[in-house]
Amino acid sequence: MTLPPSGETDQAVAAARAASDRMAGRDATGGLIPLQRRPRRGRGGLAQRVAFIAAANLIILIAAGIVGGVVMPLGMFGALAVMMLMAAVTLAIAFAPAPATPVPTPERIARSELKALPMQTARWLDAQRPALPAPAVTVLDRLDQRLDTLGVQLAALDEDSPAAADVRRLVGEQLPDFVRDYQRVPAPLRGTSRNGRTPDQQLIDGLSVIEREIGEMSTQLAQGDLDTLETRSRFLEIKYQGE
Repeated sequence: MTLPPSGETDQAVAAARAASDRMAGRDATGGLIPLQRRPRRGRGGLAQRVAFIAAANLIILIAAGIVGGVVMPLGMFGALAVMMLMAAVTLAIAFAPAPATPVPTPERIARSELKALPMQTARWLDAQRPALPAPAVTVLDRLDQRLDTLGVQLAALDEDSPAAADVRRLVGEQLPDFVRDYQRVPAPLRGTSRNGRTPDQQLIDGLSVIEREIGEMSTQLAQGDLDTLETRSRFLEIKYQGE
């Protein structure tokens, strides 16, 4: 005897499909949600997939219990059908594409909280990679690392401090505006020399300047922590080596 069709079973299957669609980046209508091209590392992960799998399988078990207890016994073939459905749902969710985060617009970046600003800018830069020249990728990789470091440091920085204003201006405004200015140049002209440099080279040079400036900001923000560490180290040396 196979598992008979029922409203509860249909709901279980629909819930499982919905979970799989969410993992694949589709909305309720089946259309693709606008996503970034390259998902940022560390976003989403195993825990979320396990939660989806557990929820979907729990719904299937509840539906099967209702059918077996109220409608008719499932029998051996019914139980096998339930197990196969659970296995199919588990595999569908486990191997679905990793969820990606919608790409923030430059306007949204400018309004971001200070501590979220580097992450938002990095996501936007990730999405711009296909439109930028290949030699710029190396600079973008360095920028990505700088922004990750800066994001950790900004968690404890006062929003109203002068340093915060400098970070917001460079990371949230000047960097996106510079890339967008390059993208406005017609593609056939980006390799044409003008005043000794091509727009492609100007982009790479400008991104390199911004990358170095962000590195300087990180160093300045870390200076207070470095001074504290040095002071504490000297105190420990004097106290315990003296003893």
